Amino acid sequence: MSIQKILVSQNAPRVLTQYESVTEKFGATFEFRPFFKIEPLSSREFRAQRINVLDYTAIVFSSRHVIDAFFSLAEELRAKIPETMKYFCTTEAVAMYLQKHIVYRKRKIFFGTGTPESVVALIGPKHKGEKFLIAMSDTSTGDALSSLFQANGLEYSTGVFVKSVSQDLKDLKLQDYDMIVFYNPADVKSLQENFPDFQQGDIKMVSYGKSIVKAMEEAGLRIDVKAPSPEAPSVASAIEQYLSSL
Repeated sequence: MSIQKILVSQNAPRVLTQYESVTEKFGATFEFRPFFKIEPLSSREFRAQRINVLDYTAIVFSSRHVIDAFFSLAEELRAKIPETMKYFCTTEAVAMYLQKHIVYRKRKIFFGTGTPESVVALIGPKHKGEKFLIAMSDTSTGDALSSLFQANGLEYSTGVFVKSVSQDLKDLKLQDYDMIVFYNPADVKSLQENFPDFQQGDIKMVSYGKSIVKAMEEAGLRIDVKAPSPEAPSVASAIEQYLSSL
């Protein structure tokens, strides 16, 4: 089967070099279309979790969307975040984004290298006595981080601050595509909501990341290409590798 038209369930990246390389080598074209958008929970939705942010002395952030939602909800709920609050972020980029909401003080803001292990390493014995709130989205299970917190005897709770909302995709003719790329369980949810009678047939499916695999399998979707891998760290490289094997 010739792969000519590929649908990617995200906004187009700033740098398209890798995708352009695939187009030059194999003639395949890419169309970028986000399947969902991120929205903050309403105060009513958040209250249903019975979480009081002021009960915690440290917050764990992994995305900018969650940071915005956290401070917006805190303001709406009239919860004045104390200056003594500590912030543990998965990456430096996430940590730097906190400047939008608070005065950046390095002694209270810590960041890892993108892995759950790096966040727990930051805590170490020095911050083990804190009471942590792991701030998440509705599509992130947080299992890896929660398991590490539990294994290290840390006191923590998890709280959802943002939700995924499916985009209207009904103008798309999915059968016109030879391959579709999924990144997030919310992509699968959107597919099912927009196209309840969808049949995969000969359409090749690409999964990126571990979290999407389970969602695709539960939806009965056949995964033809899995990324990342040591040989193919990106979606474009995984697709190039697959097309080279045909």
